[in-house]
Amino acid sequence: MSPWCGQRRMIHVQEVALRDGLQSEAGFMPTDEKIKFVDRLAASGLSKIEVSSFVSPRAVPQLADAEAVFQGITRLPGVIYAALVPNLRGLERAIAARADEVNLVMSASESHNRANLRMSCDASFQAIKEAALLAANAGLRVAASLSCSFGCPFEGEMPTATILMWCRRLQEEAGIRSISLCDTTGMAYPALVHDLVGLVRSSSPEANLTLHFHNTRGLGLANVFAGLDAGVIHFDAALAGIGGCPYAPGATGNICTEDLIHALETSGYRCGVNLYALIETARELEKFLGHTTPGQVMKAGPRLSSPREVIAPCESTPVRTM
Repeated sequence: MSPWCGQRRMIHVQEVALRDGLQSEAGFMPTDEKIKFVDRLAASGLSKIEVSSFVSPRAVPQLADAEAVFQGITRLPGVIYAALVPNLRGLERAIAARADEVNLVMSASESHNRANLRMSCDASFQAIKEAALLAANAGLRVAASLSCSFGCPFEGEMPTATILMWCRRLQEEAGIRSISLCDTTGMAYPALVHDLVGLVRSSSPEANLTLHFHNTRGLGLANVFAGLDAGVIHFDAALAGIGGCPYAPGATGNICTEDLIHALETSGYRCGVNLYALIETARELEKFLGHTTPGQVMKAGPRLSSPREVIAPCESTPVRTM
């Protein structure tokens, strides 16, 4: 049997296009369009959507309407509506907007952390500890993202000991068990992913790991399967493959949601998502953005579908009603 055979294991794909994807788009997406895409993504069966970020509007004008988007979405039962939060002010805004989960972020790289967050790694960690406590007291789910886990554009290879140390501290000192290892500039490769995930799981067995890959060097889906082989079942992805990082030279889009789900389901895994509905939403996003996006399945269709079936409803996975 192939080592990639999923044997119908459930894999959780978490959508980040409306935050990580849009922050790299030059044109502003109107609030009502963002709301429409959040609702369509939820209706397709995705159970966790990063809706926006409560970052300074001056830093990321594209996400200045985070409160309005959270206010306008139709919340479906069972869907987690999350937000990235860079600081305590952002956390206060997320609590007021009724985000279900906050994603607190720092980098494993001192250079990248200072470029991205304008502070040292130690200062970021102390802020995360305080924010995690306040968020938990407010009843929010708390997750943390560790940027540059697989390499830094400024410092190169990241020491494994550094990644293990931050994962342990996030869990033991900040009380955060949901941790994302982020490949911010697409420097990961399958052997590194498999080995690092194995070491993190051994060092922090209580941690609930998510992997966040960019496809900068074309290894995104290969890295996913290496992560699957190492036992990870949560992955971030962006509709149509949009995205990047404004503070990481050369970073391109996230792995593509519909491409990832197609790859997983053809390999025997379950995702609980209507791929056909997702493809149509990806096409709408590309049309709205006005430029070609990296997604491939949206162009070619699923491997056993005719062109007409690509846009037909999927009978096996019903679309959620609004």
